[in-house]
This record gives sequence, structure tokens and C-alpha cells, in this order.
Amino acid sequence: MHRPLGRCTPAEKLRREELIPLGSRIRTRPATEIATREELLACLDHLLGAAGNASLMTRELRHTLCDHAAGNYRIFISMAAELLMTAAQRELTVLDEKLYLQVFAPPETQRSRRAAGAR
Repeated sequence: MHRPLGRCTPAEKLRREELIPLGSRIRTRPATEIATREELLACLDHLLGAAGNASLMTRELRHTLCDHAAGNYRIFISMAAELLMTAAQRELTVLDEKLYLQVFAPPETQRSRRAAGAR
């Protein structure tokens, strides 16, 4: 008997009969634990230092990235990469929370634009 899906580990979920075809296509499945805020900060500090610009991101932005990564290195690095790509396109020399909000703020919907215009 299977445990409810919500309580299964990802590896257990991929062994369920209906997910076997998907699981067979995934070559690597690294099992990682949730990273702490300090571990994420240490990773970012190391990566920025190794890249040669330890002061590229403001302290506030570093903390914001850590807070929004849900302890997941992949999400964390993807968000940082998106910020870096946008900063390069805009030729920015420092990445800050203002850039974070511009990149990751939910898009304004047509409905909210119409409501604002009706005022």
C-alpha cells in the first residue's frame, strides 16, 4: 500500500506506477536537504568571490535571495542568474533589491490596469 502522495519523498513518488515512465527518463536524482539561510549566503559569497566581484550584490539583495529560495540551491542560483542576466543587459554595476522587484514582481494584469485607469 502506498503512502499518501503528500508524505512521500520525491524518489518514492517516482516509483509509483503512474509515474514510472517519468522516473525512467530522469537520469540523475541528487538527494539534497533544505539549505539554511547561512548555507545559501556562504554559497553566494563564494560564487561572487570566485567570479571576481564580491561586491556585485548588495547585502540586502543577498538576504532577499536567500529568503525567497525556499532552501533550494537550484532556485537560489536560477534567481541569481536571472538577476545577473538582466543587470548585464541594462549594464548595471551593482545589483540591488530594486532590480529584484523589477525582475520578480508579478506582471500587472489587464484587469488591474483597467481598474487603475477608471479611477
